[in-house]
Amino acid sequence: MRLLHKSDSSVIRFLDSVALWQNLIQSMSGSSRPVVSIPDVDKANKVELYRALESSLGSPFSSQPFVPNASPLIIVISGPSGVGKDAVIKRLREVRTNIHFVVTATSRGMRPGEIDGKDYFFVSKERFLSMIERGELLEYALVYGDYKGIPKQQIRDYMAQGCDIVLRVDIQGAETLRKILGNSVVFVFLVAESESALVQRLIDRKTETKESLLVRIATAREEVKHVKRFDYVVVNAEGELENSVKLVESIIDAEKAKVQQRRVII
Repeated sequence: MRLLHKSDSSVIRFLDSVALWQNLIQSMSGSSRPVVSIPDVDKANKVELYRALESSLGSPFSSQPFVPNASPLIIVISGPSGVGKDAVIKRLREVRTNIHFVVTATSRGMRPGEIDGKDYFFVSKERFLSMIERGELLEYALVYGDYKGIPKQQIRDYMAQGCDIVLRVDIQGAETLRKILGNSVVFVFLVAESESALVQRLIDRKTETKESLLVRIATAREEVKHVKRFDYVVVNAEGELENSVKLVESIIDAEKAKVQQRRVII
């Protein structure tokens, strides 16, 4: 808190108007309460001036924040295969505190090198069906004969700790979450700089047969058409990972600065 100076003319005029207002009220009500004398702003002790201002206004100054702390967000990141969703999320978790990436539950078997609870929560098909029946999953799908789903309790636990939640889903999963959660979550569409650049990335991965590569490219063409259904689009250009992550961070910061906060109930 700074001391007032003579140059603060608007503040001084306000204090004068407060004194006039007090005199008017007292004369109308017949109150015997004495008018508080506000000391000279350029000579007064700061504490003395502060207390005098409180007394003049008739109530103590509140130390409560003008704006409450922002609520935790759920950020859904989606986009076609090959745009770098995993790389963006991995880097985002490294540079951003209080971010939790939701670990998906799956009924498929664990592959070599995978870690239960880190890559997926591996459960039996019977256990997964039980989770569906008990309403424990926010969203789930049957993918190539195996179930994948998002556990609700994991989201609740981390949001209760003040963490923002990041979900990585495909376009179909994003549409399902939109139906369930509406505008209470932030939908971010991640895309390559062009179709040509995306095809080059898919070729460079060398993880597809020519048949599956053709399917992924055709699917990506259709998925890009859904961009207008999202709140934000982030172009993850080749070699520009840091810029993409900074843009996602800016989106989170902008959402937290909104007057009308998103409120999500899981």
